[in-house]
Amino acid sequence: MRRMVIGMVFALSILSAQAQQDTLKYRICLKDKAATEYRLDKPEAYLSAKAIERRKRQGLAIDSTDLPVCAQYVDAIRQKGVHVVLTGKWENFVTVSCNDTATIGRIASLPFVRSVEKVWTRPAGGKRGDAQRDSLINRPDSLPGQYYGAGEAQIRLSQGDKLHEAGFRGQGMTVAVIDAGYHNADRITALANAKVLGTKDFVNASEDTYAEQKHGMMVWSCMAMNRPEVMVGTAPEASYWLLRSEDDYSEHLVEQDQWAAAVEFADSVGVDVINTSLGYYTFDDASKNYTYRQLDGRYALMSRQASHIADKGMVLVCSAGNSGDDSWKKITPPADAENVLTVGAVNKAGVLATFSSVGNTADNRIKPDVVAVGYKADVVGTDGNLTKANGTSFASPILCGMVTCLWQACPTLTAKQLIELVRRSGDRAEWPDNIYGYGVPDMWKAYQMYLKEK
Repeated sequence: MRRMVIGMVFALSILSAQAQQDTLKYRICLKDKAATEYRLDKPEAYLSAKAIERRKRQGLAIDSTDLPVCAQYVDAIRQKGVHVVLTGKWENFVTVSCNDTATIGRIASLPFVRSVEKVWTRPAGGKRGDAQRDSLINRPDSLPGQYYGAGEAQIRLSQGDKLHEAGFRGQGMTVAVIDAGYHNADRITALANAKVLGTKDFVNASEDTYAEQKHGMMVWSCMAMNRPEVMVGTAPEASYWLLRSEDDYSEHLVEQDQWAAAVEFADSVGVDVINTSLGYYTFDDASKNYTYRQLDGRYALMSRQASHIADKGMVLVCSAGNSGDDSWKKITPPADAENVLTVGAVNKAGVLATFSSVGNTADNRIKPDVVAVGYKADVVGTDGNLTKANGTSFASPILCGMVTCLWQACPTLTAKQLIELVRRSGDRAEWPDNIYGYGVPDMWKAYQMYLKEK
């Protein structure tokens, strides 16, 4: 027995060493799931009770995309001598690391493989270290007499405060934030009463998500802050999963594979709403850069994955991008996906921030869908103090929290119905355009529309 344990440890050490030494990663797209051991009429074998209940509640069919990637195919790929990094069942792919292009060529010739694409090259010099974590985090000053504190203007622009007053503050709702890291989020006093269900890192499972990039922490604070007279976020009573898919040290297609895995994890743990303030159109390998004609919701893996989300009964709220002032100007995937809420940025008076990316999609769908405060948005910094930040990265979670509260108030709606209701409540709903989309949504108006129509 002892000999067996030692052998297992040695085998795992070899796999770990291989993963550390590999300098290339590939996405292997599969043709089918013909060898699956799972059945559509037995979903409890591969979906959580929460995921099944969400589908039933919204009348959504369990289909072949829900079936796991065929273990027989994964094993055959692994036996070629590569390290399997992750799998994605909705788009049916396996991501592997391997240095030997000949081995990848042999995998490409397997009868069940549709295509192979290189998605990552190790950056020269290896990975850079992140900032050291702080052990003592400041407590921000209060603003006596002002319940929402610094967050007042950014919730009132969309009448989200009226949902709160009616008792809808996100209770019983679960939100996943998919971002680049949550630096110091577990040590900031002001966020100590936020409800975190867990964290998971899809970039490197051995890393401390709370020691990584600060962007996700600032994004999350827009929703989760719950300190009256300091700052109250847009969904202060919701529960949160903090997931990391973005590698801040390089820009490669593999980050979309990681994002896809994070989305499927969110589905598996019963998440209702997902916020992602990530977007991609240029890469370290410039040959992978996107063009305008590819913004059709189907070209990028991330966009295809995003377009599945509402079909699984969840709502994705995502940032439009910050390219309005540069030569690209357009939205960035997954903002071009179908059946998602893409959010542009305005100031607290509802005037467009010039950096906010514009639409439409290549197939002429309205984008962004709506806008929210993303210019001088109030957020929490890594030192625990309040600060201001610019970007659609913050417009997205500010709106996401309100969408979460709206769904709590309108529990009979499907994900797609909720998305449409938010669009219809916008102040430009009758004349949407490619700059403001359907405009600034009015959450209280949306709730009243729901009550009238149900």
